[in-house]
Amino acid sequence: MPPSQDILDRAARVRLLICDVDGVLTDGRLFFTPDGQELKSFHARDGHGIKLLQRTGVETAVISGRSSPAVALRMDSLGVRHVYQGRESKLAPFEELLGLLELTPDRTAFVGDDLLDLPLMRRVGFAVAVADAHFSIMDSAHWKTKAPGGQGAVREICDLIMSAQNTLPAIIESYY
Repeated sequence: MPPSQDILDRAARVRLLICDVDGVLTDGRLFFTPDGQELKSFHARDGHGIKLLQRTGVETAVISGRSSPAVALRMDSLGVRHVYQGRESKLAPFEELLGLLELTPDRTAFVGDDLLDLPLMRRVGFAVAVADAHFSIMDSAHWKTKAPGGQGAVREICDLIMSAQNTLPAIIESYY
């Protein structure tokens, strides 16, 4: 089913896409080596979607309740300049981003999957839940992805935003 006009209108206004990490950019599983190093798995299509979205002028950010060197490395490799880790309350970094980028909440999108994400989902103009999000997140989302977290869900959102902003055709054309 194609997105409703309301969803397209919300996506068309987005100038900043904010993602949670665990359960959104990853599948939510945590792996630890015997020496305690944390490992995470990121989907290449999500990363490519973020880079494409950035090419259209949309800013990207992550706000995560956990801290991980793997997140810092991955976001650096994607050119995500706004990385907030270890933030149980996601509203303070959100307010900081609004001021820094001179945006209003209706120009922002947030992708979440669990209870820590609820306050921010209720604040942004376009709240998105990944397909396997907790039911409380589903109830607060404007739109839900078909893919679960860490398996292309963020790429779906990037493509939707670019489609709504009519920038996706030029992106695709640039590959021919």
